Amino acid sequence: MPKGMLFVESRPADPAREDEYNEWYSRTHIPEVCAVPGIVAARRYRVHRASGGEAEPSAPAYVAVYDIDSDDLDGPLRELGIRAGDGRVRMSDAIQMDPPPTVTIYELVE
Repeated sequence: MPKGMLFVESRPADPAREDEYNEWYSRTHIPEVCAVPGIVAARRYRVHRASGGEAEPSAPAYVAVYDIDSDDLDGPLRELGIRAGDGRVRMSDAIQMDPPPTVTIYELVE
């Protein structure tokens, strides 16, 4: 069972680029992040608008949940930063960076 979860809230840089954002996230970003030792699985979710109304403009449109199986929950995030710096994890200008994605690590409570 995973010992933690990396929870990332993000959105496309522009609504017109949503397809490009999803293509990059699913086909490039998730495989690169899941190659980091300790990150063992990923799932993505899109905001569901049950009422049919528009989401708040500041609300993230997507969430990615990564399972972490490591005794050091910060270790995979440090390695992810190293890989982003050396190009093994590539970012896209299709993801909104202002404000940047919200990244939270959750620890499993047994």
